[in-house]
Amino acid sequence: MSISSISRRQFLTGASVAGVAGLAAASVGLSSCSPTTNNGAGNDANSNAAGTTGSNGSAASGNSANKNTEELIAAAYLNPQDYNYRQNTTDFKTLFSPIKIGSVESSHRMIKSAAGSAAYLAGPGDELLQYYVQMAKGGVELIWVENIPFFEDGIDFATMTPRPVTEEGLGFAKTLVDECAKYGAKLGYQWAPFGMPVANMPKEQIASTQAAGVKIAKDLQACGFVGLEINAAGFNQGEQFLSRFHNTRTDEYGVATLENRARFVTECIKQIKLACGKDFVVQCLIDCIEENDNITNDATLATLDNAVTGPHNKVTTIEEGIAFAKLFEAAGADAMHLRLGPLGNHPCQFGSDLYFILNGIEGATGYGMQWDFKRHWQGQLIANHSGAGMLIDIVARYKQALSIPCGTVTYMDPAHAPDFFEKALADGKVDFFIMNRPLTVDNEYVNKLREGRIDEIAPCTRCLHCHIGSNEMNRAMGYCRVNALTQRVLSKVPGTPDSYELIPATTPKKVMVVGGGPAGMEAARIAAARGHNVSVYEKKGSLGGLLDFASSVKGPHENLGDLKNYLVRQLEISNVNVQLNTEVDAALITSEAPDVLVLAIGGKRDSSKDANGVLGNITDSDNVKVIDFDSFMTADIGENVVICGGNAQAWDCALWLTVHKKNVTLVTSVPDEELDAQQSQHAQRFITTALYSLGVKVWSDSKIKTVGDGKIVVSTGFGVDVTVPCDTIITGAEQKPNDDLLNAISVAESYAIGDCKNPFNIAMAIRDGNDIGRML
Repeated sequence: MSISSISRRQFLTGASVAGVAGLAAASVGLSSCSPTTNNGAGNDANSNAAGTTGSNGSAASGNSANKNTEELIAAAYLNPQDYNYRQNTTDFKTLFSPIKIGSVESSHRMIKSAAGSAAYLAGPGDELLQYYVQMAKGGVELIWVENIPFFEDGIDFATMTPRPVTEEGLGFAKTLVDECAKYGAKLGYQWAPFGMPVANMPKEQIASTQAAGVKIAKDLQACGFVGLEINAAGFNQGEQFLSRFHNTRTDEYGVATLENRARFVTECIKQIKLACGKDFVVQCLIDCIEENDNITNDATLATLDNAVTGPHNKVTTIEEGIAFAKLFEAAGADAMHLRLGPLGNHPCQFGSDLYFILNGIEGATGYGMQWDFKRHWQGQLIANHSGAGMLIDIVARYKQALSIPCGTVTYMDPAHAPDFFEKALADGKVDFFIMNRPLTVDNEYVNKLREGRIDEIAPCTRCLHCHIGSNEMNRAMGYCRVNALTQRVLSKVPGTPDSYELIPATTPKKVMVVGGGPAGMEAARIAAARGHNVSVYEKKGSLGGLLDFASSVKGPHENLGDLKNYLVRQLEISNVNVQLNTEVDAALITSEAPDVLVLAIGGKRDSSKDANGVLGNITDSDNVKVIDFDSFMTADIGENVVICGGNAQAWDCALWLTVHKKNVTLVTSVPDEELDAQQSQHAQRFITTALYSLGVKVWSDSKIKTVGDGKIVVSTGFGVDVTVPCDTIITGAEQKPNDDLLNAISVAESYAIGDCKNPFNIAMAIRDGNDIGRML
């Protein structure tokens, strides 16, 4: 076997390639300067934009330039957002109408994408089987399966020798098909050969790569798979030929003509159809539009300055993509899967709503730059709805030129914005939605939506904790903020769930949950669903813990309000008794006499006069205020603000204040590698590159030495003291456990969960709650 048959995911598993060069970018620099005019109006796709988000995440007017420029930095006005797109008046008539892709029919338009699950790492067994069966049970009728190494020939990277597919692997493939078919689902397979450089690739290697794809198609067709998706996007082999950025050949596979550039893919289509028959579906995945996001092209000392941006104009345009799609259709392709094509930041190729994760710097690229969506991407993205459905208008252009169905990806979530997504289908702009995250968060998504139970669908919060890189890294580091089973269930790792189903309690117990945040609500809903008698006690007047505050800081992009509403609804469905405005002490616990006490009251910080252990001597005469973290949005804090802390809350606070034109410095005792550790690695990249480019300074592994006279002195971890102007110190330091109440009571079973046990993030709090609820 040649290395040309290696898939991208197999490559990420064990191979290494030195020097992936030539990734240039086209974007604008972030600016903290105030604009002289408001640039809120855009092209047709953006024409509904009302403005950027204010402190509460609501849309601010985009027409008062003078007023707005006094409030926010210029970056906040570049890509104004309109969040008034989530109306729900539809009956989903088009969404739940049949779609035919080649010979395969689905009764609805929601298709599972071939996104990595890491479940295959345990081999052919229940973990991988149930990952797909649960989605079939939940109503998904066409599932594209990710690259599974034991479904195809490959390379043993330990010995660099061929690893042929085994009977065991193909036998499991048939079992997977049969088990999903019990619920009406059909399976296709994505072929994603890793993109080796094509400039000097021998034609024999091209032919062997194509032959490998044909063999995979024939092997899996024999197991019952109904189609093959050719992944010719991103960094895969087909893209290497299609792209002027990568392809420098001068022969019949070279860049002289569109037909030459498409030849590798068109030949693959023809060969698969010839081998498997016309009824075997072939779907093509391509970058339907590209831009360069790494504008420096990874320049080194060996790069001439006049060559740094040389590849900038070699991205694939919409018009080129349409021409390719017409050639693919003529070759026999049955459908197109269209996604975004940034040439540097791979996660944004399928999770391009990451461009909207920073509240007030929408369009951040992850490279310290910012897209201007009115100009970049040919001005064609729907870029004013926080990344929802952003490719729909571009897909409409493809549909006008093609007769085969066209689907698209990136936060296609009909439950999130029912009228918006239904109208896109009804207007003929797109034929089907290719989905992964919403279906992973809630395996019953399709059935719940069909049955009108939209308020029972667990929402994707778009945090991207679920994706790291290779599936090995996904397994080790990835998880879902909302669904505690993801990357865990049936994995046989100690302490992880051993079933999707909730096992009824053998002996119902009286369970007292103290705290109505994410951890407490998750524990309560799981315990109640299993048959326990559960009560939740919350000292505030509403449930949700810090979710409301987090949403006001982060803005609406992460759907934290939806998460709160979902959990509250689950408590209603499960008949959990909720006691609001009730502060729990030992006496109340004794009087209630629960069988089980679950403490979920959140973590605690040192008092503001003792943050970082050095602030005890501050007096009003020092001309430096010290305020608690939860009041930074409303307090009069001056211009120069120091945040004590390096956690996600401190970084979100820094983003909000920077957008509101404050000069922000973070001082934290944690080292660089632990900064913002509570957020996903993708979110970390976006927020750090954006804030560093705007001048935010972080003193890591440091502490405040002295405070006074409008400044602080920072004792750094590298042996020098630094003076920093400071009007206000915000105590956002790392939280500490808050489980003292357990020592004051005597209950047969008592547990601390979430931040009051081990402060970290929403995902770990929900995981704790789910695990405890299953254990009781």
